[in-house]
Amino acid sequence: MARTPPPPAQQRLIDRLRDLLADEPVTREVSMFGGRCFMVSEKIVVSAGRDGRLLVRVDADRHDELVGKPGAGQAEMGAGRDMGPGWISVTASAIGTDEELCEWLRPALDYNRSVTGGAG
Repeated sequence: MARTPPPPAQQRLIDRLRDLLADEPVTREVSMFGGRCFMVSEKIVVSAGRDGRLLVRVDADRHDELVGKPGAGQAEMGAGRDMGPGWISVTASAIGTDEELCEWLRPALDYNRSVTGGAG
């Protein structure tokens, strides 16, 4: 059975993430959390949501600082079910440029490297 292509907003974000993560070692994509997760060294870094929203995995110690940024909020696994500290949802409008998207990739990759021992 043929797969349904991602919605345009999600596909644009997937393409941008592929470009920005191209130099990362051991990267793969997995469908999870209702989006397309980008894994580095077998750990989730980010996920592209169907509406162009970004799900970011960061150090829980930085959660309060980062969730206060424009367009950021506590990530939920369904209505009213928080994913916990370190999981942040970022609106599509807050990551409209590659510079804005990189502002979220940096802390996500920093956290990934801290838990995988990866180089940075």
